[in-house]
Amino acid sequence: MIDSHCHLTDPRLGQQLAAVLTRAKLSGIELLVTIGTSVSDSEASVLLCESHNETIRAVVGVHPNHCQDEAISLLDRVAELARHGHVVAVGETGLDYHYDRADRSRQRAFFERQIDIAIAVKKPLVVHCREAIDDALSILKNHPFVPGVFHCFTGSPDEVEKIVEAGYYVGFTGPITYKKNDDLREAAGRVPLDRLLVETDAPYLSPEPVRSQKICEPAFVAYTLARLAEVKGLSVEEADRITTANTRRLYQLD
Repeated sequence: MIDSHCHLTDPRLGQQLAAVLTRAKLSGIELLVTIGTSVSDSEASVLLCESHNETIRAVVGVHPNHCQDEAISLLDRVAELARHGHVVAVGETGLDYHYDRADRSRQRAFFERQIDIAIAVKKPLVVHCREAIDDALSILKNHPFVPGVFHCFTGSPDEVEKIVEAGYYVGFTGPITYKKNDDLREAAGRVPLDRLLVETDAPYLSPEPVRSQKICEPAFVAYTLARLAEVKGLSVEEADRITTANTRRLYQLD
């Protein structure tokens, strides 16, 4: 298994990192991809995979909810970090209209600049998108195509079809296991097998049956994988093989 999206630099995980990594290994996870959300967090993510180069890879970028706190000129540093050998993608970047913590025009400017960085370094994008699917796809369409994943998808079946039609991967997290999320499971059912990724977004969104544990961790990706396998009518072993191969292909890990 690969946890294709987690935040190991978050203090809730970072303060117990050795134990988190041990539990992940015992759960059968071979690789973790830790995601930057700001320039300083991206730097910390790169340092982390330098010290754990067999088990951790990094993604660098500025999250849309954090772009209000960063000068856009600092994305030049993201461009530098993106060339690091252990960095597999640019992000997470995108649009978030749910929280609207940053001005929407500023979110778009940061998103477009990070798309350009991904194109320049020839690495994929990790896209955060909440209540902004049409705008995000419109922005992406205005640039040369770069592979990427819409991570932690929680939208509708119709929205996921737009993402797949545009050529992107889709990452699913703990909410696919929640009892009332039938629409989300229907959305997962519409994603072709070769576009599926599984992730935790740890320390957020613990899946059932460990949802009561407020700190999610990479080891829990096994529960999300099992539910996704059920949705797709696969064995857990086959779902693992498929999602692992997809993650390796997207992030050019082989």
